[in-house]
Amino acid sequence: MAPSTITKFEIFRVPPRWLFVRLETSDGIIGWGEGTLEGHTEAVEGACKDLIERFVGADADNIQDIWQIAYRGRFYRGGPVLMSALSGLDIALWDIKGKKLGVPVWQLLGGKVRDRIRVYGWIGGDKPDDIYMAASDRKKQGFTAVKMNATPAVAWIDNPSVLDDTVERVKSVRSLGIDVGVDFHGRLHKGMAKQLARLLEPHQPLFIEEPLLPTQPEEIADLARAVSTPIALGERLYTRADFRPYLEKRAIDIAQPDVAHCGGISELHRIAALTETYDVALAPHSPIGPIALAASMQIAISAPNFIIQEMSLNIHYNVSPDPAYSSDLDTYLIDPDVFKVVEGHVAVLEGPGLGIEINEALVREISAKYVADHLAWRNPLWRGEDGSLREW
Repeated sequence: MAPSTITKFEIFRVPPRWLFVRLETSDGIIGWGEGTLEGHTEAVEGACKDLIERFVGADADNIQDIWQIAYRGRFYRGGPVLMSALSGLDIALWDIKGKKLGVPVWQLLGGKVRDRIRVYGWIGGDKPDDIYMAASDRKKQGFTAVKMNATPAVAWIDNPSVLDDTVERVKSVRSLGIDVGVDFHGRLHKGMAKQLARLLEPHQPLFIEEPLLPTQPEEIADLARAVSTPIALGERLYTRADFRPYLEKRAIDIAQPDVAHCGGISELHRIAALTETYDVALAPHSPIGPIALAASMQIAISAPNFIIQEMSLNIHYNVSPDPAYSSDLDTYLIDPDVFKVVEGHVAVLEGPGLGIEINEALVREISAKYVADHLAWRNPLWRGEDGSLREW
């Protein structure tokens, strides 16, 4: 089989906060990837320029060799910026491989172990409110599970009453007969997180996510032993090695690597296998674009320990203050029905490569305008009543 030499490597910053990668080969195959790193877009763009210099002219068939060179070929490695850039490249390479062979990527990972993929959608915003109505709307859309932020900003040690509303929100969602994951978002410190975890336990959330910052594996392990609720995290872990201390300390029940942050399909596939060894479930993080979702679904289809997939349809982050740049999960797709939710699930992607078609003309048009008119997305900066910084 003739080599598929990479002849073009392009990046596109698009609203609401996504970074797409486009590769083209000498035999005319186009592959799409996503290296979105929310709040650090320009840094990833810079890292991609280094990858462009190194891999235009490389054989796109050699995914593993390209991955190893991109990761190990420089003295400094890992971390969110470099791994997100590598993610975009790796996903696009797998897209090319599947298209070249005429099969979905999941076939190249050993075939499917399920016929459909359970998904959840977001409710509420950064400061959650109107939860009951939002959950009702999600149920009407076909979802059987949702996720919401646990709290707004909370002090290092705060009045326990600030946690009461969270409990009531969880109870209201559960009354609708649907599951709810509760994202602590690393906003709470140990003294508050352990209180909230205990308060939520009787109401059986599907999981609690990032109960503490990912710098605290020992403390998270302590929390895991203190409550029966499944502990989930992983969006801010970028390699198998980053997951290792959490697995060895029995700190988590659900791994949530993000395919756009953790080195793409190649490393997500390896993380899935590693976590299965520790009887840990897989629920890929993906509150971002359609390419990342499609890439995550390749693993979801083929990994035995997969349980549920995050998707960003109608998420609050997709709404822009400038209506011209409010883009949603389906905005850049030729056929948005590939992500249609039925009875809480999305069907297996059957098309070659990632199984989605990107509207390239629209991507180019919107990206050019967006880069000219807008700064890249930034997360909010929160301060407490005393003026000190609080976790977002």
